[in-house]
Amino acid sequence: MLKYAFEDFFHFLQIERGLSDNTLKSYKRDLTNYKHYIEHVVLKSEWDNVSRGDISGFLYMLKDNRKSSATISRHIASIRSFHQFLIREQLVNQDVSLHIETPKKERKLPDVLSVKDVESLLMISGNSPLKIRNKAMLELLYATGLRVSELLTLKVSDLHLTMGFVQCIGKGDKERIVPLGDIAKKAVEDYINRARGVLVKRQLDDNVLFVNQHGRALSRQGFWKILKTAAREAGINKNITPHTLRHSFATHLLENGADLRVVQEMLGHVDISTTQIYTHVTKARLTDIYKTYHPRA
Repeated sequence: MLKYAFEDFFHFLQIERGLSDNTLKSYKRDLTNYKHYIEHVVLKSEWDNVSRGDISGFLYMLKDNRKSSATISRHIASIRSFHQFLIREQLVNQDVSLHIETPKKERKLPDVLSVKDVESLLMISGNSPLKIRNKAMLELLYATGLRVSELLTLKVSDLHLTMGFVQCIGKGDKERIVPLGDIAKKAVEDYINRARGVLVKRQLDDNVLFVNQHGRALSRQGFWKILKTAAREAGINKNITPHTLRHSFATHLLENGADLRVVQEMLGHVDISTTQIYTHVTKARLTDIYKTYHPRA
């Protein structure tokens, strides 16, 4: 039966490979689509009967449904992992996912804020605990380039303010050390000294650094609302997401002469090709500036 191998695979990912909840959700989403196609479109009830043509048919269906090449590539990666598991567990005789072509990814440049926009965004004033917290969060995010998931799981013990760095756990449970600038350091110290105790009260929730008004860990949705409000109050009309500050952090470093390998280390990228997208961003921005300001452009 298709179902049992499916459940065994997710158990393997969770227990043996120790994947995060977000990664598991991604696998489940992709493979649920794939399993539904095998069961209800090509009408097969055993994984050993699935052919390479069935996988290609599924991928063509995704393409017909106007899924992006990145989405299709992610589905292919999930399907390959699943079929490799089936081979390893001797549930099938051959790996039909071999030699399935991955579509070329469209090279979409990330949205980046200008330095002026970032300064406007971070100009959060007010002495209420929530305002002090919001300023500290956004200053820390731009100063370090952390992913929003990394920011929201930071503990007070991860801060090393005297030495000027933050310790965080990124993708694949990999730990990294990221420097913290003086302005962000001051904002975080202000939050800890003046606001966090007021918000936490008696609910010492796992030593989590950033908490909501009830003293519990802040959610991604909660952070998203805070960022949208801050952008609106700063008069920024661009589409802005939590990742926009990470993109801006990397781009501004490279524009000011930072070494690509250093930026890779701070972002926690395994492959430098992921970091290289920011060199394309800086070139694109230089071209825009040239066209705008050069009299004979």
